[in-house]
Amino acid sequence: MPDVKKMLIERLFVHHRTALQAFFYRRLKAKDDAADLVQEVYLRMLRVKDSDAIKNPEGYLFAVAGNLVYEQSVLNRRQPSISENDLPADRDDAAAPAGFEEVFDLAARVARLREVLAQLPPKCQAVVHMKYQHGLKYEEIARQLDISSHMVQKYLGIALAHCRRRMAGLK
Repeated sequence: MPDVKKMLIERLFVHHRTALQAFFYRRLKAKDDAADLVQEVYLRMLRVKDSDAIKNPEGYLFAVAGNLVYEQSVLNRRQPSISENDLPADRDDAAAPAGFEEVFDLAARVARLREVLAQLPPKCQAVVHMKYQHGLKYEEIARQLDISSHMVQKYLGIALAHCRRRMAGLK
């Protein structure tokens, strides 16, 4: 990437970051996403191959921001809502099974859970695996997957809600 393009984008970021964040704040339900979306605007600006074709960089910034708001609203409609009860607890309350039926039932549940987890999108699977198999904290997972801690929390909530829905009939 030419230095001129990079300098232009850095200058746009410095001058318009606050306005873009305010733009997202006014249009989003989840205010925590605003900072992530501001960064996404600039990442998309950096990916533009023919930056000379952009006649109005400020206008382009807000056009990209408008598209991101639309994408976010579509994504939010598709995702289940996450409540506090859907978020994973960091404690282990599972009691050891006592009898043969309970051991057999546990094996059936584990097999079903593996099937249900395989239905998740790859990023959700990765987050669940890193959290529950490796015991990583949200920040560590976010760093390794190059996503925000907020997205780690969202992915875990989505995975938990999915598992609860799919596992409900197996009780």
